[in-house]
Amino acid sequence: MTAMVAAGKQDELERQLESGIAKLGLGLERRERTQLLQHLELLEKWNRVHNLTAVRGLEKAVSVHLLDSLAAVPYVTGKRLLDVGSGAGFPGIPIAVARPEVDVHLLDSNHKKHAFLTQAVAELELKNARAVCERVESWRPAAEFDCIISRALAEIGDVIALVKHLLAPGGVVVAMKGIHPFEEIERIPAGFRVRQVHALAVPGLHAERHLVLIERA
Repeated sequence: MTAMVAAGKQDELERQLESGIAKLGLGLERRERTQLLQHLELLEKWNRVHNLTAVRGLEKAVSVHLLDSLAAVPYVTGKRLLDVGSGAGFPGIPIAVARPEVDVHLLDSNHKKHAFLTQAVAELELKNARAVCERVESWRPAAEFDCIISRALAEIGDVIALVKHLLAPGGVVVAMKGIHPFEEIERIPAGFRVRQVHALAVPGLHAERHLVLIERA
């Protein structure tokens, strides 16, 4: 790939991301947009060896990973957020970029993914994010979380069972889903209830996306 083509591709990615962010109503500065694309470039590099995500191609990843993650930003509440089963850092790293005042923990028990998350946090110079390599059900951090978010981790009821000991009083569990999860909602365990369900329009993503907010009953 020539430097000119590479530069052109970079410009195209920047335009795609900037347009998507504007459609989501988020005001991110150039530095933050650069950090987001840096995350994807690092992921593409690691993917060649470690296969961290099935999504191939930076253009596709802008919508599938970055904009999908950023669509959840308006629903993040409180000062401490846990991204459980963070994988390659979605949605936690884009949220950390967009919300620098929020303390974001990226939790994954997979050592390979933890190594990637650690390097991503360092290279993006994210002062408000940290990678944690622990099993969620046995992890006991010093403080609980105001918001716990999961993306394609498990059924909602299973996620609640895994994270309920980590949820602060008045906190919310945010489950990122595709089609409206009517059946999963019916199986939410006793002691919890749905606060809201939001249908999301993710720029460039031609698929249904829903955000389910769950709180203690």
